[in-house]
Amino acid sequence: MIYLTALLFVKQGKETVFQEYENTVLPILKEYKGVLMYRLRPTSENYIGNSTDEQPYEIHLLSFPSDHDFKNYLEDSKRISFNHLKDESIKSSYLYKGEKL
Repeated sequence: MIYLTALLFVKQGKETVFQEYENTVLPILKEYKGVLMYRLRPTSENYIGNSTDEQPYEIHLLSFPSDHDFKNYLEDSKRISFNHLKDESIKSSYLYKGEKL
């Protein structure tokens, strides 16, 4: 089992496009045994510390049975067909991969 944490930074004013992208691609996770464990949209009050760095718009915690399943999800042609929405709405993202301790 692999676990992924995605930090998603959305372009200002493109939140609706981002939501459309998410509504389209997140259901595809199930086809590859992926699970969206948590989908968080923290407010500025939820951050601790004095960081001046930009804060992510959303944070996703996902799991897949294997790297192979995750790779197949990334290469899914239906998911890829909506990359124009991703490109229009997401400024940057970080993906962290781990395992349960």
